Amino acid sequence: MFTGIDEVDWASMEHAYGPAGDVPGLLYGLASADPAERESALDGMYGAVHHQGDVYACTLACIPFLFELAVDPGIRDRGGIVELLTSIGGIDLDEDDESELDEDEIEGVANYAMAAAAVSAGSAVFFELVADEDPGVRLAAPLALASLHGRPGRVLALLRERLPVEADDEVRLALVEAAGRIALRHRPLADRAADWLSRLAAEAYPPGLRLAALAQLARCAPDALPGDVVRVVSGLLRELRSRTGRPEPPAAHAPGGDGAGTGRAASPAPVGRLRELAADESAGRGTPWAADLLRTLHAGLDDRVEERTALLADQLCSPDPWQRIDAVRLSGGLMRSWRGSYEGLVRLVGAQLADPEPRLAEAAAQVLEELFDLAAPAADALAWRVESDPGSWVKEWPSGPPGLGSAVKALTRLGDPRALPALAAALERPEVPHDVGFAIRCLGDAAAPLAGTLRRRLGEVGLDEGAFDRASPLLAGLTALRAGEAAPEVLRVLRGAPEYRGEWLRTAALRALGSFGPAAHCAVPELRRLILRPGTAEATEAAQALWAVTGDAATVLPVLAEGMRTEQVNDCRTAVSALGGLGSRAAAVTPRLRALLAHDELWLRVDAAIALWEISGRTGEAVPVLLTAWEKNRHVRVRVAECLARMGPAGAGSDAAQVLRAELLSVRRHNAVDGAYGGHDTHADEKLLALCRRALPGDTGKGTTA
Repeated sequence: MFTGIDEVDWASMEHAYGPAGDVPGLLYGLASADPAERESALDGMYGAVHHQGDVYACTLACIPFLFELAVDPGIRDRGGIVELLTSIGGIDLDEDDESELDEDEIEGVANYAMAAAAVSAGSAVFFELVADEDPGVRLAAPLALASLHGRPGRVLALLRERLPVEADDEVRLALVEAAGRIALRHRPLADRAADWLSRLAAEAYPPGLRLAALAQLARCAPDALPGDVVRVVSGLLRELRSRTGRPEPPAAHAPGGDGAGTGRAASPAPVGRLRELAADESAGRGTPWAADLLRTLHAGLDDRVEERTALLADQLCSPDPWQRIDAVRLSGGLMRSWRGSYEGLVRLVGAQLADPEPRLAEAAAQVLEELFDLAAPAADALAWRVESDPGSWVKEWPSGPPGLGSAVKALTRLGDPRALPALAAALERPEVPHDVGFAIRCLGDAAAPLAGTLRRRLGEVGLDEGAFDRASPLLAGLTALRAGEAAPEVLRVLRGAPEYRGEWLRTAALRALGSFGPAAHCAVPELRRLILRPGTAEATEAAQALWAVTGDAATVLPVLAEGMRTEQVNDCRTAVSALGGLGSRAAAVTPRLRALLAHDELWLRVDAAIALWEISGRTGEAVPVLLTAWEKNRHVRVRVAECLARMGPAGAGSDAAQVLRAELLSVRRHNAVDGAYGGHDTHADEKLLALCRRALPGDTGKGTTA
């Protein structure tokens, strides 16, 4: 085995964690009779040799030896090796990707191309592997052929031939998925593949296979889906339930180890750990593959929001808890990416909070946590959950500070005072949850009864190296409440901040004092002392607070003007925004603001444009900068829309009105990105829609439930 492996100069190559001298050991590990050693070796291949999809010289050198393993019937777990080869050879770079590469990335692109060529050249062996005795190999081979072989028409014909003789249900689903892959990669074959998939979706086939065919049709030929796709899919799910009974999720248990102590750098996502998680997820499911099929179906249905909503609503009423868990997760993905009318769906998600299965209830709480105001139809369900389960009010983590539980966060983000007991209890804990300040801000005036506790706890914070972690959530809460009675306690923190993270802590304290306004008059001498070093971030923050407390524009203007000259973009932005708050009193800095309109940093250009309008009252210079930024960076749109809404239709002008109207007509959330999201994305998009409407009286647009 591995003829010629010793002739490869592995030591001269590198992988993600350094010299590649350990790669032969990984290859021999893949051939081991010991399952743990095979798994560890596969971890090493993904974690170092093919790290996050990268292809190194040592990756290329492995390819012939991986093929040798894949075709040897004496080797166990060859399906994983076929999947590894598919990943190494199946990376596509389109023209847009290539045009964005810098010189340092060109070598990597060449490696990708060589890997694709090398694996494709050997892909004929996968024709034999689709009939291998090992079901794991048969499971991996169809997608390998669909991704890598140069004669896709022949591959499609083979898939059709194999389906009637294949006995394993999951392998049959892989054959169908491979047909969809071919249709997407080779458009001339799309009609032929869609025709076959359409026939598979007919009633003569088992429900799982029909569901798989519908999912692939949604991906590659959505127009070929039946007009009543919701009814058909809902019926298939009911049929699957009737065939498998009602599976119950197994009892949750603590996760296993992290693979430490293997003698090599651990992969960020070890294959063994992923398999363990997959096994936990599949245990107790009658059809563990159904969740993947539904995810594929929803991805293919894309912007057909009403149909997707109806399908999920039906699934959330299923007696099968696993189907409801899947539906809750898919509901979160739908609402996170697309605008729509979701009141009924949210109500059904909220109903899962009362389910005795903890993973279902927690999944529902996590989805509702991200919705902010859109979670209103589930408010009573959330309040019940919070009241009935005090143990879930705070989450402890293996490392880092505790955080509020999802149901508590969801309720506070609705501004619902029924969350007060949970927040009050959280504030009495030895370590206050890190996110309690934001929760208080969301709760607003309803959280006023907590001000005394916040003040007391802040006074108890020791000003040592851990002061920032302990004080920052308390300062954030006091800032949200504008609790001026706490000015002495905040002033103590400002004066005694330690060196470690001291700048962060002083900034938080200064912003709290600024939020108190004239009630923080006792801090004026300290604020005046801090502005004596203009040009520093601390002086800028102190000047902003001093203006809020005293209204003394003459004193703070030169400090803020000097703050604009810093090379630190974030500090400059702080100064610019503060100058805008001075209004016409800051007229002397308008030439400098005009110069910043051409700055390289887009966010600074936006801040400068807004400040220029706030100071001068003229929109002619500001609006073009704001609209250009709107088109270049979607994440700046909320900031821009806030300004345009304040300007009003007359000030913003017709160009702005056109841009705002186009945003209202879009069904896709402005910040939706496939495969990535933030917990506040839905809230930010709903805020954008509200601002667009405020800037355009009489326009309603599409796609919001707020």
